[in-house]
Amino acid sequence: MLEMISKRGALVLVACLGLTALPASVWAASAETRKVPDAVVETEVGSFVIRLLPDLAPGQVRYFLETARSGGYDGTTFHRILPGQVIQGGDPYSKDPARQAEYGRGGFGALRAEISKRSFTRGTVVAARCPTNKDSSGTQFFVVLTDQPSLHGHYTIFGEVVSGLTVADSISELGGDDGHPRRRVEMKVRLLD
Repeated sequence: MLEMISKRGALVLVACLGLTALPASVWAASAETRKVPDAVVETEVGSFVIRLLPDLAPGQVRYFLETARSGGYDGTTFHRILPGQVIQGGDPYSKDPARQAEYGRGGFGALRAEISKRSFTRGTVVAARCPTNKDSSGTQFFVVLTDQPSLHGHYTIFGEVVSGLTVADSISELGGDDGHPRRRVEMKVRLLD
């Protein structure tokens, strides 16, 4: 998977430099693991439901919830699609079709990694990060569609798809050989409070 991460690797690297100097308040992750709502990712292809896992990644779950509640995911796209492997979205730049050349570079640098022992199995929801900086996740996330053991120890798992995984599979079928989608698939994230 790391090899697949970027045909745009050089562009992502440029966007990720110098992100470790963020304020401590941004990095802090609460140990609080209260009940959190599930998240519904709605697209024109269909919807899938993510069960958030605050026991594994309280900081990432909190950040995802804050972003969803503020409408931060609404209108973003699945900008990176590897057919049958992963779908990735949540980049705030992807709201603007005119910024397509920048897709995949936004939304990083807010959180430290929260690495767990959980396996990267089908349906796992993972925080995307800069290839060269483990502590650089933010709004972007990806859904694993096939087991990805090579990711263990490198990425933060913060959720799992509990319903509609076949919709994620359908979205993945829209990916081209270069990892770019063949058509725009926007999302809206709603919380089941």
